[in-house]
Amino acid sequence: MSEAAKSATPWSGLAGMAFGALALVLALFLHSAGPLDPQPTIGQSIGEIAADIRTSALKGLKGEELPEPQAQAWSLDRTLAVVAYVLAGLAVVLGIVGLVLRENRRVAVAALGFGGIAIGFQLFVWTVMIIAGVMIIGYILTHLGDIFGGFG
Repeated sequence: MSEAAKSATPWSGLAGMAFGALALVLALFLHSAGPLDPQPTIGQSIGEIAADIRTSALKGLKGEELPEPQAQAWSLDRTLAVVAYVLAGLAVVLGIVGLVLRENRRVAVAALGFGGIAIGFQLFVWTVMIIAGVMIIGYILTHLGDIFGGFG
């Protein structure tokens, strides 16, 4: 290998490190700063979920047609989360490109690490939130009769 090839700037590794670091900072910001869009109170959310469950259950028991699900609008929070995933994915891909092109190994591995940690962090946080949500919905379903005083 010539000296010119060894001293070439590891462009893909450096770009991957930048994208990965940006993705990690964005993911940390999103999950620590909280939702950026206005959110309903917990009582409103739980009340709406319980009312939807009751309405759906009653319609199902009566054999009525259930309404079609509506598509969610893209909020700022959802858009930034997708941007963080895309940046992390680019970091991983650029890190792999850096390894394939035999760029500086440390830089390429750092790009892979930043991207992988950003993806892993977001998946971990969403997994914990899904488990907590399922527990809350299970509690609501268990105590639905107490909440509304029966289905009478």
